[in-house]
Amino acid sequence: MKIIFAGTPDFAATHLQALIRQHDIVAVYTQPDRPAGRGKKLMASPVKLFAAQNNLDIYQPQSLKDAEQQAILARLQADIMVVVAYGLILPQVILDTPKLGCINVHGSILPRWRGAAPIQRAVEAGDNETGITIMQMDAGLDTGAMLTITRCTIDANETSGSLYNKLAALGGPALLGTLDKIEAGTAVATAQDNDQSTYAKKIDKIEALINWSESAAMIDRRIRAFNPFPAAYTEIGGQRVKIWGAQVASEQQASPGQILAADNNGLLVACGQGCLLLTEIQLAGKSRMPVSEILRSRAELFAPDKQFNQ
Repeated sequence: MKIIFAGTPDFAATHLQALIRQHDIVAVYTQPDRPAGRGKKLMASPVKLFAAQNNLDIYQPQSLKDAEQQAILARLQADIMVVVAYGLILPQVILDTPKLGCINVHGSILPRWRGAAPIQRAVEAGDNETGITIMQMDAGLDTGAMLTITRCTIDANETSGSLYNKLAALGGPALLGTLDKIEAGTAVATAQDNDQSTYAKKIDKIEALINWSESAAMIDRRIRAFNPFPAAYTEIGGQRVKIWGAQVASEQQASPGQILAADNNGLLVACGQGCLLLTEIQLAGKSRMPVSEILRSRAELFAPDKQFNQ
């Protein structure tokens, strides 16, 4: 089929890589280059980089709401548009332009976790299962009829990064199988149950600041949900400390945020309920390291009875 592909991050690039082997990609849409890094240089998206390497036509409009951009897309005469984490709203005229409409690859089992951050919110909530849903797009936010659902488990030590990789690997084959069914006219669309929907709001960096009054289980889920971005953090002695690895430990009576032990096993920290053993952390301007290594030079900062900020 003649396909317009629209996507931006690595997750989307993985799906484009799968598509290019079996279909005619007539155009790739991705968000405009954005400033990134300390130097704030303009950076191309992973989708743009992959498309350029494969000599695909690239379009980067600021919006698809104006008539000129809509006419450009219409002239491509695509059979279908595949959208994966594109990041721009598609107005109804765009949804109606390809012969077979637009389909979207979403990183959850809909209608659970509609919205911008389904992978992180599933980890944060402690879900045991998630997956990939491929749906026919409509004007709502992830409300379209479902064409394919592919499931996977969320392990007890799962981070958003590891789950992201799992879902990226599942998405490509699921997308190709769905397109085969659409092309053959055998795809079946199932309406979502709106009463069962939940919303995965965009991650705000302030959410990554740890509140030690919460339970150890909740803090552990947040640490894993915000790994690799934006990374959970806390403060002690005027320094910011990012937390990359932790384990829930048995409860001890102490003030939330108090360091109870500091040794080669890690930092044992009291929480509102239970304790958390921090095993991998990162000081400002330094690399992330096991706690055992950091204690060799900064033991005084993390001495027992010291207190992380609330």
